[in-house]
Amino acid sequence: MIYILEDDEQILQIEMYTLQSTGFQVRGFTNANDLDQAIEKQRCDLLVLDVMLPDRDGLTVLKQWRKSPRTAQIPVIMATAKGMEMDKINGLDQGADDYLVKPFGMLEMVARIKAVLRRTQPAPSTMKTHGVLRMEIETHQVYVQDEEIILTLKEFELLKLFLEHPRQVLSRQQLLEQVWGFSFEGETRTVDVHIGSLRAKLGQAGDYIETIRGIGYRLKEVNA
Repeated sequence: MIYILEDDEQILQIEMYTLQSTGFQVRGFTNANDLDQAIEKQRCDLLVLDVMLPDRDGLTVLKQWRKSPRTAQIPVIMATAKGMEMDKINGLDQGADDYLVKPFGMLEMVARIKAVLRRTQPAPSTMKTHGVLRMEIETHQVYVQDEEIILTLKEFELLKLFLEHPRQVLSRQQLLEQVWGFSFEGETRTVDVHIGSLRAKLGQAGDYIETIRGIGYRLKEVNA
């Protein structure tokens, strides 16, 4: 959800229409008080904030957002007719993530919003856990309790697939296609051999991989 605070109704409608046309959900506000009420009920993913406002200037709004735990991490793009270098610096110093100078093109606005969202979105976790099992995806390390388990690449990829789809039954054909990259009707021994080896190496965590007779395997639920 994108929020826009812009006191010019015509500009606000154009900006909202553009964002909606490019797939964003958006809400627009012409004064800071209405924005305050909205953010208490629903957080947004990003705010496009005008500086020159009738009830409260945008820099004041920005300062308030950066001081509040509820809004401190929400990215803000300042949008204003002020184009002086010092105005930009002030906005960025107060915590703005980017700056648009009016008049700006709608495609530029969309591009900057997408860029800021990419930069500010949290990085995906590189660690997966399941009971006593822990996988560090980035370093290709696997641990049971605190003991590192050495796996082959295919064993690692099999385990990773199970961890990414816990409690989902994966057929042998699905495992062949996603781990080996091919489908060969009737060829299941390769999968079974690797599953057997993986279970043996995982020791007590090997029981997490459950055989679903006649179908394939799944990572079963374990107690926390």
